[in-house]
Amino acid sequence: MKTVIRLTAVALLSAVLSGCFLTKIATTPMRIVGAAGSVVGAALSIIPVAGNAADEALEKVDGAIDTTADSIDKIPL
Repeated sequence: MKTVIRLTAVALLSAVLSGCFLTKIATTPMRIVGAAGSVVGAALSIIPVAGNAADEALEKVDGAIDTTADSIDKIPL
């Protein structure tokens, strides 16, 4: 019974809430993971030679995640 009530509540909330809010819920975890990757890259940049390459690679990943999240935020719901 609890499961049915929870599913009904989620369905009602998703129908009532604006699309912008729903896309923000979906993209916020993506942005957090991308930011965490940047922090790891900054910590790895201390290591000579290999650290800088790792930092640059993680910055590219963070940029790709942000670009994807921005495009998801633009979806008209």
